[in-house]
Amino acid sequence: MTSPDRRAVVRNSVGVGVAVGAYGFAFGAASVAAGLSVLQTCLLSLLTFTGGTQFAVVGVVAGGGTIAAALASGLLLGSRNTLYAMRLAPLLRVRGVRRLLAAHGTIDESTAMAIAQPEPDLSRVAFWWTFGGVFTFWNLSTLLGALAGSVIDPATVGLDAVVPAAFLALLAPRLRAGAVEKRIALTGVVIAGVLIPFTPPGVPVLAACAALLLAAQVPAP
Repeated sequence: MTSPDRRAVVRNSVGVGVAVGAYGFAFGAASVAAGLSVLQTCLLSLLTFTGGTQFAVVGVVAGGGTIAAALASGLLLGSRNTLYAMRLAPLLRVRGVRRLLAAHGTIDESTAMAIAQPEPDLSRVAFWWTFGGVFTFWNLSTLLGALAGSVIDPATVGLDAVVPAAFLALLAPRLRAGAVEKRIALTGVVIAGVLIPFTPPGVPVLAACAALLLAAQVPAP
């Protein structure tokens, strides 16, 4: 690993951290608009630290769902990080307390940056710098968003639409992916859409995860 290579990876990782972390402002504002306090919002970012899970929890709470449904939805969305950890374990080679820290930092962005590098040493640099960048800026912008959401009327500036917009943003890349991913995404949308009028908030999100069974029907290459 040369110094120029390391500097390039660090620069790119920090850039990802700034860009992704900025979305924490939307989460902070949406969370307060859903009824969580500034402290609860900030603790959710500090301790959960995975955007999809956090938006799922806030979305269910905002819709009047129970805490159990909110946590179950968030847990299902966050479970993908377990697969990321299995992929990253041989690259990071962490031991002791650092394993807990690495587990907390295993998110979409840190995983993508790590596995994109041509050398294990660069993978470790990318993982830690991306984790650090996203974590720092996500939590700072969450605080700013929560403070802003606590002093303005969320509906006036459209913050009540942040959570559904965030889920659409998560869904959109899947619709441009392969045929299997498209079927999974669209099936999940149909399941949730059908259940929304008839079930309590949170249940449609949980039921939509059944669309993942389609992936089990695809033969391994």
